[in-house]
Amino acid sequence: MTQKQRVDFAINTLEDLFPDVPVPLDHKDAYTLLIAVLLSAQCTDARVNLITPLLFEKADTPQEMVKLSVEEIQDIIRPCGLSPMKSKGIYGLSKILLEKHGGKVPANFADLEELPAVGHKTASVVMSQAFGFPAFPVDTHIHRLMYRWNLSNGKSVEQTERDAKRLFPMALWNKLHLQIIYYGRQYSPARGWDPERDVITRTIGRKSVLNEFYKKKLKG
Repeated sequence: MTQKQRVDFAINTLEDLFPDVPVPLDHKDAYTLLIAVLLSAQCTDARVNLITPLLFEKADTPQEMVKLSVEEIQDIIRPCGLSPMKSKGIYGLSKILLEKHGGKVPANFADLEELPAVGHKTASVVMSQAFGFPAFPVDTHIHRLMYRWNLSNGKSVEQTERDAKRLFPMALWNKLHLQIIYYGRQYSPARGWDPERDVITRTIGRKSVLNEFYKKKLKG
């Protein structure tokens, strides 16, 4: 298979399996999505979706959020982990949105990445899912699968993002990154992975990864 054939196989398989992909984090606008993505660092989407209703009941706009103290925010979001950093980030970015952006989430990477606790991945998710701007946010699932599929060398998430953007058509980025996440969770997890259930890796995957798996299986 040529690289283009492998890329096309991945795209077509993902489209067959996941023709409709909901955004995993519950939100109602750009601000609530930004907060949800910030909370999702080292926390499952399912847990974030349990916690955000409690937070948004008290404050779902920057105007309301700055009326809470950092400690009050931290108490609510504690189950998501990293709560000291995240609560300061939520309070701080809400304050900056009011001071610099008229209370609105800016629709550009430069301003988003200047906000406290907002890195490139968070900004990419907001640009993609809130504003429809072509972006390819790379999470652990995408980083793992791009390596398994022999489409990136796995050295860094930055390299994985560059490779994904180079290999996949821009028109597909916003849907495709979600399809890969859903596929990774369901068919190609980090632990308990079985290539027999993972048709994409089994068909186009990195030979060394597959050989290692079968070698361990034979020993076991």
